[in-house]
This record gives sequence, structure tokens and C-alpha cells, in this order.
Amino acid sequence: MITVTGATGNIGRTLVELLTGAGEEVVAVSRHARPAEPVRPSDGVRWIQADMGTAAGLRSAAEGARALFLLLGGELNSHGEAATALLDGLKDTGVERIVLVSSQVSATRPTARSHARLREFEAAVRASGRDTTVLRPGGFASNAFAWAETVRTRRTVLAPFGDVALPVVDPADIAAVAAAALREDGHAGRTYELTGPEAISPRRQTEILAEALGEEVAFAELTRDEARTHLARFMPEDVVTGTLDVLGLPLPEERRVSPDVAAVLGRPAAPFGAWVARNLPAFR
Repeated sequence: MITVTGATGNIGRTLVELLTGAGEEVVAVSRHARPAEPVRPSDGVRWIQADMGTAAGLRSAAEGARALFLLLGGELNSHGEAATALLDGLKDTGVERIVLVSSQVSATRPTARSHARLREFEAAVRASGRDTTVLRPGGFASNAFAWAETVRTRRTVLAPFGDVALPVVDPADIAAVAAAALREDGHAGRTYELTGPEAISPRRQTEILAEALGEEVAFAELTRDEARTHLARFMPEDVVTGTLDVLGLPLPEERRVSPDVAAVLGRPAAPFGAWVARNLPAFR
């Protein structure tokens, strides 16, 4: 059995599908009840709610599982017990393998306050004595969902740093790498940096959206201050600052295309256009 936290998110939903499709029994954990539109195939999935910010909650979710997919969202990321205390709660549960989703920024900007909790968890899982794989994705292709409303209503993308290119990764590729690490041997002790196959700017992403829609989509570039005002509506200040620094002033390591997706999956990482094709209804 494999426990998947964050099971209704961009990564977790696909991961549940991949694992059940491979015949695995899955415990799918979310902060809310089972989704109204269940993940398919649903055979082999048990949905539970748990407070993942407590050792007791994590233990209840992982009891009897041989592997655990750990995604820091909600209780795990914003608050909750110390990472070491949470992982101590896994004692005698049967969990032998942990796959943790961290961030590329944990390595490229090791003093960033916004990623302190992720760095704490990286250290804790590595010290847990279990087979551990750490995934460090760069920016997500799915961040383009933030443009969906203005594309639908005004056929316009509003974004800062229009010509700064970064190799955004398809969350489905993150899920596929996680599935391999959870099910296969040979990934223990590894850290995988996950990116897309090419660096792509917001302006070029807009062009790809327009091509897929078969209609013109304008690109309107926001200033950094305008972008800050927008992001501050739903992000803490230190996260806003860190996000804008990566988007506007990326380090060479953050622009680099990593070979790790291809190395693990035996195929190239999916381009942004593949993500758009799967999610086009959100922009119509």
C-alpha cells in the first residue's frame, strides 16, 4: 500500500491515477472529503481526511503503508509540528520509503526564508533511516492557470517579466517520477531536479496558448510592483518576494534544463504545449 498526501492537487491527482493504474493499493489523503469527481480509476483507492500537521494525523494516514508520498501543502507547509516530530510518528507504521516534493529553490537559494520548511523536511526525511527520494521541481506549467480567467474573458495574459525564460515542468511529469521512485528500487538517496525540456518565457507561453485556442491572445506585461500587489492577495510577503526574484532575476541554475525527468522516465520531459493541450478547456 502507498499513501499519497495532497491527493487532489496537480501532482497528487495524477499520481493516484498512475499508482492505481499500475495495480497499487492507494490511501489518498486530502484536507477535505473525497472529491466530487473521483480520480479514475477508483478501484484500489481509499480516500481519507487527516490533519497532516500532527504526528498522529500523519501516522493515521500512513499506517500499514510501505511507501509515503509527502507533499507540503496546507497544514504541513504553513504550520504544524516540527518535521522530525512528524516523521517520528511514522515509527512502526511499516513505511520503508518516502518520496518528498521539495523545490529547486531549496538548492539554488539555500537561505530563502520562504523555503525554510521545505529544507527542514529534506533534512528530516534524509535522517529518518528510510529509503528517501527528494524531488526538486522548478516552476510548474500549471501556474498558467492563474491566467485562465483573463484569457477566457479578455483573451489576454497578464504577467511580469515577459521575456524571461524558465524551463517550467509539467506536474504530470513530477507525478510520473514520484510513481517510479515509490514503486521501483534504485532511487533511494537520490535528489532529482525536475524541469521541462526547454526554457520558455511568459510571452512564448501566451503564443502557445493562442495557437491551441486558434485565436489571438494578447500579452500585457505587468511591472514588478503590479505583480507584487496581485500575488500579495494570496501569498505571504516573503514568498511573494522570493517568487518575483526567481521569475525576474533567475540564477543560471534556475534557467538550466535538467536531464533528470528523462533519466528516470526514459522519455523527454513534456513541453508546455502538452500541458496546454490537456488543460485547454480552462482557457476557452
